[in-house]
Parts: sequence; C-alpha cells; structure tokens
Amino acid sequence: KKFLSFLFIALSITIVFFIAFSNEDLTNAWEAIQKMNPIWLACIFACWLLYTVADGMNYWFYLRGQGFKISIGRAINVALIGFYYSNITPGSAGGQPMQVNSFRKAGIPVGYGTMAVTVRFIANQTMTSVIAVILYFLNREFVHRQLEGAIWLVWIGWAINFAAVPLVLLAAFKRNWVQKFAEWLLNCLSKLHLLRNKEAAVSKITEVLDTFHTALLDLMHSPVQILLQFACSTIGMLALFSTTIFVYYAFGQSGTPWYHVLTISCLLFISASYTPLPGASGAQEGGFLLYFRNIFKDGTIGLALLVWRFFTYYLYLIVGAFTILLEKLILRREAGKRKKTEQEHEKNL
Repeated sequence: KKFLSFLFIALSITIVFFIAFSNEDLTNAWEAIQKMNPIWLACIFACWLLYTVADGMNYWFYLRGQGFKISIGRAINVALIGFYYSNITPGSAGGQPMQVNSFRKAGIPVGYGTMAVTVRFIANQTMTSVIAVILYFLNREFVHRQLEGAIWLVWIGWAINFAAVPLVLLAAFKRNWVQKFAEWLLNCLSKLHLLRNKEAAVSKITEVLDTFHTALLDLMHSPVQILLQFACSTIGMLALFSTTIFVYYAFGQSGTPWYHVLTISCLLFISASYTPLPGASGAQEGGFLLYFRNIFKDGTIGLALLVWRFFTYYLYLIVGAFTILLEKLILRREAGKRKKTEQEHEKNL
C-alpha cells in the first residue's frame, strides 16, 4: 500500500510538471519562475507556516486545558506528522491515528489524544463549511460565472465536509449507539477469524469511548476553549486558502480581486478534499485548472499549479519526513534520560 501511494504521488508530480512546462502560451517557463516576486513567495511560505502553527495550536490549547504539559513545539511536530501521513494515505486515513500515537509517545493517554485530534477536526470542518458559505454568498455572481457547470461539485463537497461534524458529535452524545455498533463490528471480525481477542478489543474501545465522551462533555462547559479552537481553525484555514492569492500576485497577475481568488480557493478545497486518494491528488490538480481558468492568464496557470501544489502538498511531505526522524531522535533522547535517572536512583538506593 505504501509503495502504491508513493507511486501515485510520483505520478501526480510528473503530471504537474508536464502541465507546468508544456503550455504553448508560455514561451519560457523557467524564466517566468525566476521572475516571480520574492516578496510574494515569502508571503506564500508565511501562509504555509501560519496554517501549520495554527494546527499545532489547536492541539496545544486543548491538551493544556486538560492539564497536560506539552510544549508548542511538540504540538506542531504532531501536526506535521499528521499532515505527512494524511498526504501519503488514501482518504487521509493515516494522519489522525499516527497523531494519536505520537501523543501517546509524549505521555498523552490515547483517549485524550483522540479527543485532541477530534476537536481539531470538528473545528476545522465547521469553520471551513462556514467560511465557504460566507464567501459564496458574498461573491455569488462571480462564482457562478467562473465555475458555470461545475458548481454542483462545490455543493457535494460542502455536504460531505459538513456531514462529518454531526457524525462525530453523535459518537460523543449517543455513546451507547457507537458502543453497540463497535461491538457488532468486532463480533463480525471475530467470526471471520480476523480478530484474536474480542474481549480485549471491546474493553479497549470501551475505555477510549468513555474518555472521549467525558472529555467532550467537559469541553462543552468551557466556552473559552471552544472559542480558541474555532479561532485557530479560522486563522489556519484562511491562511491555507490565501496561498493562491499570493501565487497569483507572484506571477504578476492582475484583473481579479483578491477576495474572488480567495473564494475560488476555498471552494476548490471544499470540492476536492474528500477525494479518497493520497493528498486528494488528481482532484486538486484538475480542480485547480478548472476553477482558476481565465484567472491565471498568459499561460501561467500550469506554473501556478506547480507552485501552489508545492506549498500546499509537496512541502508537507518533505518537512514531514524530517519531522518523523526528529521525533525518533527526541524519543531516543528522552528514553536515555529516563534510563540514566533510573540508574542514578538505583545507585542511591
């Protein structure tokens, strides 16, 4: 599965480069890249950094509110690990489990780690849906003129993104329903001989659900914590959507107001993010070419796609790989310190 994912990613990179450099309307692609305004490039990187930090702050605020001592750097580290695994697994399925595992290694119980990831997920999905609706109604005429027959993709994407919110809340407030479904599923797996110890699995799921249920109810009684989560998500998602604005200016483009570019960028995310492929590859690239046609002119749309995709996808793969190595070094150092402390304690005894 990992090999197929990386093969698909390599294929998507190849296609993006082909699109970027094969446009006949652009006489010299390399020259166009070299002439990109460095100030706007710095703004693009700032958007990447702000989105990453805001994601980490979601975890930091929640876990600190629950009494866990975790540094901001460690929280951002977990965010980067989540981005990495989300981008290499179909449907972003690997990101959240790996984040929970990273929190566990940092001394955070699985239930609270799961809750931290879930709270961030709910906040992001909610604010993305709200931002999309606001931008759509503020720029409705432009959206319909620009997207024409593709507007139905936006509504399908919006429904799928928003549907995740009530489903997660159902798991919290109708805990018994989820418990029964989990037990039924484990029973089926046991009958198929795909589960060795059903009782242990049921016990573990019950423990996690209890922690999750209690933690979410506690969160409901902390309006400040909820506002912090929504604030971080709003800042992060707007930073992500704003990347396209600065790509637009970096290529010296004009004629389309920044708020129109922001609107289309948000609707593209809504439309393509649910695609069950690593990093939503294919849908993101195709959607960019479709949604931003006539906005990026002079044959620059292929290069714009390349730069935009680098900062919103490929850079997370690169930084994420180094982050995973860094986490291993940190864990090894912490293990060494614990061993040294234990040895000194034994000598004192």
